[in-house]
Amino acid sequence: MIIGVPKEIKNNEFRVGMTPGGVHEFVTHGHSVLVEKAAGEGSSFTDDEYLAAGAELVSTAEEVFARADMIVKVKEPQAVEIARLRPGQILYTYLHLAPDLAQTQGLIKSGAVCIAYETVELPDHSLPLLAPMSEVAGRMAAQVGAAYLQKPNGGRGVLMGGVPGTYPAKVVILGGGVVGSNAAYVAMGMGADVTIMDVNLDRLRYLDEIWGGRVRTVYSSKHSIKEAVYAADLVIGAVLLPGAKTPYLITKEMLPKMKCGSVVVDVSVDQGGCIETTHATTHADPTYFVDGVLHYGVANMPGAVPNTSTVALTHATLRYGLAIANKGWRQAVTDDGALAKGVNVLDGKITYKSVADAHGMNYTPLDRLL
Repeated sequence: MIIGVPKEIKNNEFRVGMTPGGVHEFVTHGHSVLVEKAAGEGSSFTDDEYLAAGAELVSTAEEVFARADMIVKVKEPQAVEIARLRPGQILYTYLHLAPDLAQTQGLIKSGAVCIAYETVELPDHSLPLLAPMSEVAGRMAAQVGAAYLQKPNGGRGVLMGGVPGTYPAKVVILGGGVVGSNAAYVAMGMGADVTIMDVNLDRLRYLDEIWGGRVRTVYSSKHSIKEAVYAADLVIGAVLLPGAKTPYLITKEMLPKMKCGSVVVDVSVDQGGCIETTHATTHADPTYFVDGVLHYGVANMPGAVPNTSTVALTHATLRYGLAIANKGWRQAVTDDGALAKGVNVLDGKITYKSVADAHGMNYTPLDRLL
């Protein structure tokens, strides 16, 4: 199979779909890998490293898309990239289709086989291809929040850990999954007063046990969320419903009661956000204010640390990518139920129910198309 790795073109996206080490693995399995020139520079991987790994360097993204059987990316395809897809071509990347009607319609029209990293799901309901970027984004959320709490950056002027004789920052994390637990890990390390909120009591018990009570765990209800958020200096949105649009836990009516200069970092923004007033922003223009509350809504946070992110992502995606290349996508998804859940669009039809429901469109079970 011919694998294509184009340069990412989303605003300030410095990651790349595959490391030179990943290229080497595909080549040793008998596949060809096309890498667009300079695709890895943002992640500190040189063209020479890709050549040494066995890749063929090509000058343009157009050639990558025209020649490759499978496109391996990081972020969802932009409009110009969707136009380059062809029927039967495999697209293997993050898609986040539930809040993105235009992309969904474009992929349906393309006829491509669209496999989303974020909905590959193991029997225990874990998301192996989303987890590494959730780890990065969670840890970054605490760091970013700490920076924007500084007065010159628009925040209240609160130090995360405080100093003797002062209170530390109050950090509230909505969601105790991979993002939330990693955000708590860093915020706690900074000395903040951390509260994690979730509806899963078993998860809260687990977090309480592993951290020995150093983090507050609170059952998430409308009342408890209001109490916590109104007292918070920093709120981190870490809610995820696999493949579906995220529900709003903080409404616009709640913002005037929050502290002036408090900060919200909505990591859920790429699935629509769990804060009603959040919209996607970029690393070039990351923040804005609503009712005195500073909002950070960058939808590709891990792109700011691309070397770490690209290495972590390739380690996770490589196994499934090789299965697709070695067996063909039909046999690969037939053999692996987890990978099958990654197929979101096929033959012009939506094959992931949460995406169809989000847009009020028809859903076609994958097994009908296999």
